[in-house]
Amino acid sequence: MAAYLVGDVQGCDGPLGHLLDKVGYSPSRDTLYVLGDLVNRGPHSVAVLRRLIGYGASAQCLLGNHDLSLLALAQGNRTPHRLDTLDGILQAGDRAELLDWLRNRRMALQAHGILMVHAGVLPQWDAAQVLQLAGEVEAVLRGPDLAAFLARMYGNEPARWSDGLQGDARLRVIVNALTRLRFCLADGTMDLKASGRPDAAPPGAMPWFDVPGRKTADTCIAFGHWSTLGYLRRPDVIALDTGCVWGGCLSALRLGEASEHELIQVECEQAQAPGE
Repeated sequence: MAAYLVGDVQGCDGPLGHLLDKVGYSPSRDTLYVLGDLVNRGPHSVAVLRRLIGYGASAQCLLGNHDLSLLALAQGNRTPHRLDTLDGILQAGDRAELLDWLRNRRMALQAHGILMVHAGVLPQWDAAQVLQLAGEVEAVLRGPDLAAFLARMYGNEPARWSDGLQGDARLRVIVNALTRLRFCLADGTMDLKASGRPDAAPPGAMPWFDVPGRKTADTCIAFGHWSTLGYLRRPDVIALDTGCVWGGCLSALRLGEASEHELIQVECEQAQAPGE
């Protein structure tokens, strides 16, 4: 039995298939943990969803910002972006089944001693709180108020967490941190506009995982989302978005003992202009 972390797929079903062939993945034996952004920008989003659904419980998939955007687009709560490649899903005969499966994915999970999110966590949160807050969003995504929530999900405010936040403001901060975060200030104020390399941080900002006193510093966190960061592995963080859809690689990490994780990569088959 093997377990694999997989970075942002973003509709690149060909590279995903090649990667799984390369590692000898068997859904009857192994487990995939896909770190969000399953769809969009790449050419075969519908094939990615059907593949992962077919793997059943052997594919544990997180929701990323592009996955939430698909749900919002399907509900009529956002307009298509010129780079979107979601028509295959929206026009599919099994559209309802695909979208229902997607809305039932996790926002965060913990397995093999690793906390997994799509983008990041705020420095005020410990691992247990991350999972609790993710569960709050998951409950809304799976519930009867999905459309109303998606209509109010977008926005950069509030930019900072407070335990007293309620309603839409609370959920928006959780979603932004788990699916969009790259940089924040030392007090946890999020900068959701910057997307460059860590050495190009806005004044006063830093990568979320470098904030002093972060409560998850003793927990290894795996994430994707940040293609300009690329692969990063250190005791407390594993970054796995290596920009497949932008002409880079699709990456998987075979989990073993902490010093024995193995990186496996395949080249992308297409290149898009860089973007979020």
